[in-house]
Amino acid sequence: MRRWGWQRWAVGLLAIAIASEFALRWGFGLGNPVLLQADPALGYRFQPDQDLRRFGNRIRYNQYSQRSEPPLEPRSPDQARILLTGDSVLNGGTLADQSETIPAYMAAIWTAQGQSVELLNASAGSWGLGNQLAYLQTFGFFDSDLLIIFVGTHDLVQPTSTSAVVGNHPDFPSRRPLLAWQELWTRYLWRRYLQPRWWRWRSQPLLPPPEPPTAAVLEAQVMKNLQALAAMVQLARQQQVAVMVVYTPNLLDVWGDDPQPPYKSALQAQLQALAVPLADVHEAWRYRFWREVEPFFRDSTHLTPLGNRAVAQVRSRNSVGRAD
Repeated sequence: MRRWGWQRWAVGLLAIAIASEFALRWGFGLGNPVLLQADPALGYRFQPDQDLRRFGNRIRYNQYSQRSEPPLEPRSPDQARILLTGDSVLNGGTLADQSETIPAYMAAIWTAQGQSVELLNASAGSWGLGNQLAYLQTFGFFDSDLLIIFVGTHDLVQPTSTSAVVGNHPDFPSRRPLLAWQELWTRYLWRRYLQPRWWRWRSQPLLPPPEPPTAAVLEAQVMKNLQALAAMVQLARQQQVAVMVVYTPNLLDVWGDDPQPPYKSALQAQLQALAVPLADVHEAWRYRFWREVEPFFRDSTHLTPLGNRAVAQVRSRNSVGRAD
């Protein structure tokens, strides 16, 4: 009897494990993450032709690693085509449905205004301006009428990302895990919640935090990024593609003590010298009440779907191809 009791427990635990594995896969999309690939020119990009669901949201990447539908071929002569480049803010991540990204909201606004437009979203998390320049050098402009470059406060000091993280960092997987439980444990439970508690329980000192970069290092990085931005503008104009920039703030930029985010004036001066129009989301949001702006952010940098819509509204007030 005792032996049969242990067998019942084993069968029950196995059934629970199998049922929970299916629940994590079909309910949350765990075990089927968005995959990236190393790229010698770009550092990394999303693996092409992915269509999946994560946390109830649809995530799709076309054959050019863009989070958008494949470009229409041949291109419709009656439809404007806009190429957008940026990092995780433009991309939206897995917490935003395909229909809740900034480009999707922009397209919806223009469509409601009776304008026909196709938007191509070339972006990835932690891409710097150097990565975006490499994307344009590799893939071109897809016969676009307009290039919109999204630049955030953090992007001005963001180094060009390399391929070192691909397959080595939990947020940059290159292969699917064997089990959904495996991803839940390694990517979420252990790294974000249990590991810090374990270190405190063991009373072992964590590695000292890296020294913050000096002002000289930050200023040098800003200059590199502004040079990459200028190269993107020059490359676009060589292909007869119009260019504009959308500037997105961090949360503290909107509701902090300093009315001007760090290095924003350097960006403005560069754009003025290049004669590139600017849609300034920071300027549009800074005079709004806190209760209006706070729901736009899900952390200090990234936006909620409500914030994505608000950015799209700032850029889309006027017709396609015109700056605010």
